[in-house]
Amino acid sequence: MITWTILTLLMVLGIGPALAGDRDQGVREITVKSLQIPNFKVRSSEKRFGDLEYVGGLEITSPDRILGGISAIRLVENGNRFIGVMDTGHWFTGQFDRDADGRLSGVEEFLVAPVRDARGNVIDQRWKTDAEGLALNGDHAYVSFERQHRIERYRLKDLPNAAPIAKIRHLIPDYEFRNNRGMEAIAIGPAGSPLSGSLVVVSERSLDKKGDIFAAIVNGPRKGVFFVRRHAPFDVTDGDFLPNGDLLLLERRFSLAGGVGMRIRRIAGADIAAGKTVDGEVLIEADFGYQIDNMEGLDVFSAADGSTRIVLVSDDNHSLLQRSIVLEFKLVE
Repeated sequence: MITWTILTLLMVLGIGPALAGDRDQGVREITVKSLQIPNFKVRSSEKRFGDLEYVGGLEITSPDRILGGISAIRLVENGNRFIGVMDTGHWFTGQFDRDADGRLSGVEEFLVAPVRDARGNVIDQRWKTDAEGLALNGDHAYVSFERQHRIERYRLKDLPNAAPIAKIRHLIPDYEFRNNRGMEAIAIGPAGSPLSGSLVVVSERSLDKKGDIFAAIVNGPRKGVFFVRRHAPFDVTDGDFLPNGDLLLLERRFSLAGGVGMRIRRIAGADIAAGKTVDGEVLIEADFGYQIDNMEGLDVFSAADGSTRIVLVSDDNHSLLQRSIVLEFKLVE
């Protein structure tokens, strides 16, 4: 356990392998193996957790060491295909297989490609490619980076072998960002909601003098900096909007004494505005009594049956002691 906790602490703090040798010049497909996770709670067949119903999950592995460091994922085509980013500076895309009951059963066509600069060149400096958040809007994708704090816009049709076409002002002053605690969550307000079409970012743990989390509405009529109430020891790792405009924030905690935990907090969309400090109810909280790891990414999507689904992914930090897992829930209200 001493070895596990020390290694996990290093990984959670972002002291993982750079994998610089894997930054080749093009798109490549890697082999991914999958193992179904039938139950969310360990040694329990329970499916309902508050307003969430567990649908299913996968543990994914690959003989190719490039798999890992997953920071964000977005599902398209009713949850059958996915686009994501890794904090090692890579895009990934692919397709989920589902069994007869609609549960995740496998992964196919898993493509990986390095992040590029505006000239289309592969970026070799690791600190410039720490991709943390991903949002899709129409024909474009937006990625938030920390360390070299920025938001960049890409053409969706060019992924995963894409170069940024614009840099977006994030409104949060750069001097307020803490090292390796920058913009983790980035999402687009859904049509018809108070933040319709607006790009919203939330930092991991860049705090104001009151100890609250810096966030911003990047564009739109509510444009401006706002704050999210922090409840220690949790920090934000990702977020996305529900169809009604409420914001879900994925949060993670870690300590040598308490280990790793995660929770999802729901922020009312109507409360989010420049200058405001927002808070919300906890939908679900879990520790190692559940099938979790270093939970890093969250996405909301509409399934083929019309239900609202929430998918979570973990960052294994390329550690043999951690896992890359995908968990899917249905929102029940």
